[in-house]
Amino acid sequence: MKKPLLLLLIIIFCWDLTAQIKPFRFAFLSDTHIGSPDGKAEEDLRRTVNDINSRNDIDFVVITGDITELGTDEELPRAKKLFDSLRVKYYIIPGNHDVGWSESGGMSFISTFGSDRFIFDHNGIRFIGCSSGPYVRMSDGHIPRDAMTWMKKILDTTSVTMPVIFLNHYPMNNSMDNWYEVIDLFKKRNTILFLCGHGHTNKVFDFEDIPGVMGRSNLRAKQTEGGYNLVDVTIDSILFTERKPVSGNMKKWAGIKVEQHNYDLTKKFIRPDYSINKKYPQVKAKWMFSSEANVISTPAVIKDLVVFGNQQGTVTALSLKNGNRKWTFKTGGSIYSSPAIHLNKIVLGSTDGNVYCLNENGKLLWKFKTGAAVLGSPTIASSGTIYPPGKYQPAFENSVLYIGGSDHFFRAIDLNSGKEIWNFEGLNGPVVSTPVIYRDAIIFGAWDTYLLFRPIC
Repeated sequence: MKKPLLLLLIIIFCWDLTAQIKPFRFAFLSDTHIGSPDGKAEEDLRRTVNDINSRNDIDFVVITGDITELGTDEELPRAKKLFDSLRVKYYIIPGNHDVGWSESGGMSFISTFGSDRFIFDHNGIRFIGCSSGPYVRMSDGHIPRDAMTWMKKILDTTSVTMPVIFLNHYPMNNSMDNWYEVIDLFKKRNTILFLCGHGHTNKVFDFEDIPGVMGRSNLRAKQTEGGYNLVDVTIDSILFTERKPVSGNMKKWAGIKVEQHNYDLTKKFIRPDYSINKKYPQVKAKWMFSSEANVISTPAVIKDLVVFGNQQGTVTALSLKNGNRKWTFKTGGSIYSSPAIHLNKIVLGSTDGNVYCLNENGKLLWKFKTGAAVLGSPTIASSGTIYPPGKYQPAFENSVLYIGGSDHFFRAIDLNSGKEIWNFEGLNGPVVSTPVIYRDAIIFGAWDTYLLFRPIC
């Protein structure tokens, strides 16, 4: 009698899973690259939008990143205007092209589209999407710590039977440096599918037993028209059909089975190898501190404190001795700028457009407002700096800081008063570098491909 009862329970469980899903269709776009050099990306997206608007069987649209070519403040609003012409709701996340070369450190994507992540439930399925960088400096993809924390909170409150679809720009493999953290997180729930872009082609994946699908780019490339995917969700399958927006040609190319997933969390897969640590057992961490968000800049030391900023815009000071948090200071945007120290002053920039000067206790001494995000790091000319005779001699022991910004300005600012001494505006790109002082000149680079050598005064 026990075996029939067990079989009945399994049948009821599986029926409950499929019963909660109601069939629907959505459109899946990726890699629209608005602002591409050949100028065809806008027409390709406009064609796709018009085709979607001509249909009445699409519930919503998802777009998995690389919305623009360079993530500029000109390209992003242009892309949004095109997506806003959709007659159905759309959900969008950035890709590496939107944030990896972003003059704002990814903040412009958020201010333009409202967020770089989303969660919604539709007809029995939970959709979760988030950004994966990389931010400012090109590298592997990486889902930021605060986004991982956000997703964990969502999944912790998600039923183990509820079907989940996760969307990201990158495929969940070693093209993302923390892919294994994402996979391990989503294996704790009934994740039925990972959707991604990035590769510009339609392709089926197996992400450590989690089904995955990469969607094609919306660009036409060497063809006469671009394309996108129509995704049909049924109670037992997810079917993918490539759709050409001008000719109307359609090609079914993939299907994913919908079923209850109870992933084997003990199964071994490739993970980062730290065995080299065993070769040098004498090297041990004295202390470790886990920040609430990614720490992308270089920390600095002032007296007995270690000071750094994170991607949530928080400046933190830790005890150099034991790593205990001593104080925090909140800015209005992500911090990519490495702090510079002089005497009891700490200076750094923020994507909120300000240069901040704090004292060693974390109190604001002054802030200087620029015209855009400040991603670059400051250099401070201290009392030992020699200035040419007859030139401007800054007060307070020659304490001047030099820093560039995304408003295409490079500035000299009096460290003690926060007042601008001079600025240089002959730039055609943001400054994200750290300037160098050599004799009586300041040297810095900008994203306009130029290295500039300028007299210090």
